[in-house]
Amino acid sequence: MSDEMGVQVYNNNNNSSSDRDQSYVVDIYPLSNYYFGSKDAIPFKDETLPDRLIRMKSNYAAHGLRTCVEAVILVELFKHPHLLLLQIRNSIFKLPGGRLRPGESDIDGLKRKLTRKLSLNEDGNDIGWEVEECLGMWWKPDFETLLFPYLPPNVKRPKECTKLFLVKLPVSRKFIVPKNLKLLAVPLCQIHENHKTYGPIIPGVPQLLSKFSFNIIDS
Repeated sequence: MSDEMGVQVYNNNNNSSSDRDQSYVVDIYPLSNYYFGSKDAIPFKDETLPDRLIRMKSNYAAHGLRTCVEAVILVELFKHPHLLLLQIRNSIFKLPGGRLRPGESDIDGLKRKLTRKLSLNEDGNDIGWEVEECLGMWWKPDFETLLFPYLPPNVKRPKECTKLFLVKLPVSRKFIVPKNLKLLAVPLCQIHENHKTYGPIIPGVPQLLSKFSFNIIDS
C-alpha cells in the first residue's frame, strides 16, 4: 500500500520487492524488537541567545565551518514507519546526532554521537551503527539566520552545515538514553510539514525518504 505522502510501504511477503533496486529498500523492524533503558544525564549548556552567538562566533574563528551530523532512524509501529526523535526539556525535538570535532569524519562523528546518546558504551567505539547514505544537507549562511535546505550562491563563507544520514537498525538493539532526554517514535505522517512543532529540518525527512520503499518485517 501507499501512505498519504507517497512513500510506498509493503511487507516482506510482497513479491514486488524483487523488482526494486535493493539499495532503495529499507528494512524496518517493529518497535517491540528493541529494549529501552536509561543512564546518567548528560550536561547541556544553559546559556542565553547572546551567549550562544558569542560562543558560535568564537568557535568559527578558531575552527571554521561548524558541521553537525544527524541520524534518520526508522522503526515500525501499527504497520506504519516511525522516526526516532530525542526530546529535550519536554519541548525541543532533535534527530540523534550532534557537532563534529575538528578533523573528524562525518561517519565517525555520527557513530560517536549515537553511542553517547543512545548506547550504554561511552567510548564511542560502538560498531553496531550501520550508517548509510547522506539524505540531505542544510546550511546556515550567518550566525543569526535560519537553516536553508540549500547553499545560496551568494554565500561564500557559510557558518554551519547540518547533514542527515540514514542509519539502518539491526533486528534488535538496546537503546540506553540519558535521563534528561526522551527517545520517542513519531509517525512520519505527524512530522510531515509540521514546522511549528519540529522546526526547520525534521518536517522535511518524509520527503527525503520518498525515494525509498519500506520493507516492514514482522517479528
